[in-house]
Amino acid sequence: MGLFYSVFGLRLHASEPIPGLVPTDRFDSADLEVYLEAIPEGARGGSAPSETLVFTSSILLESGEPTSRIWKSTARSLFRLEYFDGVECWVDSTGHSVWATWSQSSSREDAATYLLGPVLGFVLRLRGVICLHASAVAIGDRAVAFVGGAGAGKSTTAAALARRGHAVISDDIVALAEGDGTFVVLPAYPYLCLWPDSVAMLYGSGKSLPPLTPNFDKRQLTLVENSLSFEARSLPLGAVYLLGERSERDRAPFLETPAARDSLMSLVANSYANLSETEMRAREFEWLGRVVASIPVLRLRPHRDPARTDRLCELIEHHACSGVFKRLPTNR
Repeated sequence: MGLFYSVFGLRLHASEPIPGLVPTDRFDSADLEVYLEAIPEGARGGSAPSETLVFTSSILLESGEPTSRIWKSTARSLFRLEYFDGVECWVDSTGHSVWATWSQSSSREDAATYLLGPVLGFVLRLRGVICLHASAVAIGDRAVAFVGGAGAGKSTTAAALARRGHAVISDDIVALAEGDGTFVVLPAYPYLCLWPDSVAMLYGSGKSLPPLTPNFDKRQLTLVENSLSFEARSLPLGAVYLLGERSERDRAPFLETPAARDSLMSLVANSYANLSETEMRAREFEWLGRVVASIPVLRLRPHRDPARTDRLCELIEHHACSGVFKRLPTNR
């Protein structure tokens, strides 16, 4: 029978439990079928002559090997996502089915981190949903998104705001939908992923959180268990904050408004783009252009001193609650 979940606006049916997700009531139908410890019929582990390499990660291991690759079957409508630690996922080209396996040195939790991150980002993109490398929280009746690459502080900022009573909507991936002239953030899952130094900064060195997986040093901040809130509703996007380089200037943290072109290029650079299909990229560029034209996009410059985290949160709260996310003067 399997289990049913709701994540990123999708009704998901899984053959086995997915770590990190909370089961929900049975659906009449599912948007996405997930088969754990299984491969598609007729497929096999490892590359095959009928596969073409279509993507290689620019993130490299010490050995020089990429952390991930994506292959496309020329004989079947399948993509195969191959990760350095032995996790493999297959996605059908319509984004309606996913299969996942892992090696003996990996675990179900390892597979789940990929499934709930880059794999679902890939699936959503196949289904026409725009996704950003971002985290999002609710401030009032709107969502605010924190955009940036690895180590920018997306999850840490979301966690700091969560501790001040703001509900978390999404971590690492922000999926956006458009309707009736507005953009909404789709809710993800009820936990945040934090590095140990972020946990120590927010809670002190005595706080202990379980590892996200047995093979990864990131920690899992489960919201309910830590008296924090999860926002399960889709909320209108009120503002986007581009996390900039940390500053030592006395006035940090502070906000700037980049030129519209810079804002657009930052969003494009931090989006989940499926490979390099010209039509898909053109649609994404146009879509994100509408986001920049209608939603305030600010550059947020934190201070290097972690002790100013509360001031950072106060700055975000003040901006978000003053005049319904007013734009700041443009820096040119």
